[in-house]
Amino acid sequence: MDWFLQQLINGLALGSIYALVALGYTMVYGVLRFINFAHSDVLMLGAFSAYFLAPPLARILPASSIGSAIVIITISAAICAVIGILIEFLAYRPLRQRPKLTVLITAIGVSLFIEFTCQHKAVFGANTKPFPRLLPEGQLAFGAVSIQSNDLVVLLVTGLLLAGLWLIVQHTRTGTAMRAVSFNEKAAALMGVNIDRIISFTFGLGSALAAVAGIFYAMRSPGIDPLMGMKPGLYAFVAAVIGGIGNLPGAALGGLLLGMLETFAGGIPGLSNYRDGIAFAILILILLFKPAGLLGKAQAEKV
Repeated sequence: MDWFLQQLINGLALGSIYALVALGYTMVYGVLRFINFAHSDVLMLGAFSAYFLAPPLARILPASSIGSAIVIITISAAICAVIGILIEFLAYRPLRQRPKLTVLITAIGVSLFIEFTCQHKAVFGANTKPFPRLLPEGQLAFGAVSIQSNDLVVLLVTGLLLAGLWLIVQHTRTGTAMRAVSFNEKAAALMGVNIDRIISFTFGLGSALAAVAGIFYAMRSPGIDPLMGMKPGLYAFVAAVIGGIGNLPGAALGGLLLGMLETFAGGIPGLSNYRDGIAFAILILILLFKPAGLLGKAQAEKV
């Protein structure tokens, strides 16, 4: 039981990170009906933003403190929100009336452009860099079960962000406009909704969540590099599909389930080498028996 509880806690912390990234995928898909594959690279840019912000901020605020961590995370999220809006404005907006396959190929191209540009020695370089300690480290022990302080922060912040996102989408005028654009873009435009502004807001909000997830993921990793977003981005995409792409609660549920699955499989001897395969096997089963995802609803299309 102690082993189960320990793996459950670790899985929830990892799944919370996947959930934050999956929300960005599912929001963009819900509004534009395409997958933004550059989203995982925004996660990487969020981690590097924190990496470069931490040293100068340490001269003003105490290093490894809650105050400095809040400032670093907030600024990094704002930087990535601007980057996400620029990506949409420069790469996706000119192709909005083109076939979805064209936009999908462009998204892959944007992802590769960011990754290989950041690997250049004049930008970040290809070498792994140690991520600075943003928060004081410690742990809470409950018998044989222990909770790392960083994991506790991840769980709390993720819960607050999910609640805040739900309030924005369900109880604000902008959230109502987002749901209207998702349901019928042309009808929303006829009702006076500024489509460009709503889509830009969606990209900015999703990119900000990806930045926070990138910082949390870097805190659990030995180091950061320009390709660090590939694995969490792929897992978050799988999580969004499992939960129901375009469904916000589904993306959060899929992220938590996938994080727990990875953690439990990694803790069982003989299965640790197959945890990636197990995750994708479950994805295949979901697509076979419930293509819309766990919380998604099948929609009939008129021919």
